[in-house]
Amino acid sequence: MAKQKATNVHWHEGDITREHRSRLLGQRGATLWFTGLSGSGKSTLAVELEGFLHEQGALSYRLDGDNVRLGINRNLGFSAEDRSENIRRIGEVAKLFADCGVIALSSFISPYRADRDQVRSLHEAAGMDFIEIHVDCSLEVAEQRDPKGLYKKARAGEIKNFTGIDDPYEAPEKPEIHLHSDQQSLDEEVQIILGELQQRGIIGQTGSKQ
Repeated sequence: MAKQKATNVHWHEGDITREHRSRLLGQRGATLWFTGLSGSGKSTLAVELEGFLHEQGALSYRLDGDNVRLGINRNLGFSAEDRSENIRRIGEVAKLFADCGVIALSSFISPYRADRDQVRSLHEAAGMDFIEIHVDCSLEVAEQRDPKGLYKKARAGEIKNFTGIDDPYEAPEKPEIHLHSDQQSLDEEVQIILGELQQRGIIGQTGSKQ
């Protein structure tokens, strides 16, 4: 848990609440946290879901691992400490999106269970929906896909601290959604997620605004 360094700082409440913003958008904010091995299909799934939600008039925003590391987290590497800070920061960003009434689609390997649990606790303490989605895929299939050629480099020793090769991946114990991307179609995965969003009342029964 990151410690508060700045002193004499206080949270400043405004007059417009989360409920005001949700009514304006016609939906509830939430964070969907896609976790899994590199090559498991997290980003592909998030892109597909984002497109469907947009077509149905639901506002979402994708927070992708590589994209974030090119911006707000460009000063972080892949050590255990930097990985934890990477997830802590993006958890705070996702929470801001959810507070705005936006559905945050956060796609990160996020290999350590404690880091994901910290993000979950952050949302739950604020009364926000946090939906952990384990995009499960065998290491064999992920290596066969290897869309960025990273597994090949890791096997050759060109990349250190690579999840699944020389760094561990701690799978979620009780995710809200457990997908098997090496067994299910992309459409099947999207429909499962939509069902969860509808059941929670985040979006309407047809994917339309509430």
